[in-house]
Amino acid sequence: MENNTIVLGSRGSQLALWQTEFVRGLLEAYAPQYAYRIEVVHTKGDKIRDVALSKIGGKGLFTKELEVELLDGRVDLCVHSTKDMPTELPEGLVLSGMPLRADPRDALVSPVAGLTLDTLPQGARVATGSLRRVAQLKRLRPDIETCEMRGNIDTRTRRVMDGEFDAAILAASGLTRLGMTDRIASYLPTDVMIPAAGQGAIAIETRADDEVVNALCAAISDEVTLRCVAAERVVLGALEGGCQVPMGIHADEYERDGVTVFGIDAFVSSLDGQRFLRASAEGDPAASTELARAVVSDLRAQGAEEILEELR
Repeated sequence: MENNTIVLGSRGSQLALWQTEFVRGLLEAYAPQYAYRIEVVHTKGDKIRDVALSKIGGKGLFTKELEVELLDGRVDLCVHSTKDMPTELPEGLVLSGMPLRADPRDALVSPVAGLTLDTLPQGARVATGSLRRVAQLKRLRPDIETCEMRGNIDTRTRRVMDGEFDAAILAASGLTRLGMTDRIASYLPTDVMIPAAGQGAIAIETRADDEVVNALCAAISDEVTLRCVAAERVVLGALEGGCQVPMGIHADEYERDGVTVFGIDAFVSSLDGQRFLRASAEGDPAASTELARAVVSDLRAQGAEEILEELR
């Protein structure tokens, strides 16, 4: 930090900048004694727009360049979409904050209001750049034709609204943050379409030894979000999931008979959705890590490692 100014590193996309501005707003409200500035950094994932993420390979497609700036001291924190973050961070960096999570669900985008997965026409063309979504779609609606699509949210939704595809599946949180809920035909429940680990959550990455910034990030964090996302990342890390793997993990806390329950649900699948392994567990929120490990053990017992090895 120089001249009492905290520099926030961000990707340059519309959604990334919205998220970084959101974090800056939280920090300004909590600690107005500091000045805050956003520095835009372009990542490998931003530069390669014409290749499916599953085919680019490697970890940190949307984070590595930001982390270099952070380690070199040119920015004081980085704001990420949590689902873009590898489970292993570079030495010297930590996940120091996570504000309240937004809607973790996927959403069906279509010009047809009220369209759902069940009411999509036979042989519909549905766009998505996610192997996780493709595998679940093939299992739920094997007649559907899945189509590769990348680009920013506005571009992707516009192509659907213009009739290039019958529908697309995107994260509800991104559409909501950018004021595009009018393009959502329906929401996909998390027990029907299991989200990516960390979906809807914003992660703040900092240097481990920066006590001042770390304390600020902790102050604007949400305890339940941190616990749920940490559990999801336990499963992701244990099974070494990523863009090349059809895998979904979702954890949540809810009330049952006046008691708070922690639940976690996960799947690993073959690309065609034919071999679909699913495991879930629930219990005391204090045991969230152990419950996540139980899900890992269950998936391994069902043969998850075999599927994952074939995919790799």
